Amino acid sequence: MSVACTKENGIGIITLSGPLTAATVEAFREQLAAWQSGEADVKNFVFDLSAVDFMDSAGLGSLIAALKRITERGGDMKLACLQKKPRMVFEITRAYKVFEIFDTVEEAVKAARQ
Repeated sequence: MSVACTKENGIGIITLSGPLTAATVEAFREQLAAWQSGEADVKNFVFDLSAVDFMDSAGLGSLIAALKRITERGGDMKLACLQKKPRMVFEITRAYKVFEIFDTVEEAVKAARQ
């Protein structure tokens, strides 16, 4: 699991690569928290999941925890480019009702700006 964090027009773009599972969620949390502490002015985030080919319940839980932290700070979080297998986790758990999910990063960034 690798986490790449960038900022585009004040919006945090978090690009995840690899499986988001019980084995990788701790590294994801640590990298995200470290970046957030250095970019405290960033409130809204787009998570690019185009390179996440697999996700388990722990991975979904880590995204829900990130959403909770972001909304507690007055921000918003969008998901983009959900692949087939991770999308099944969202459908089975109905997590798609909790997150705003977009087909492209561009659409998610546009929605985050509004």
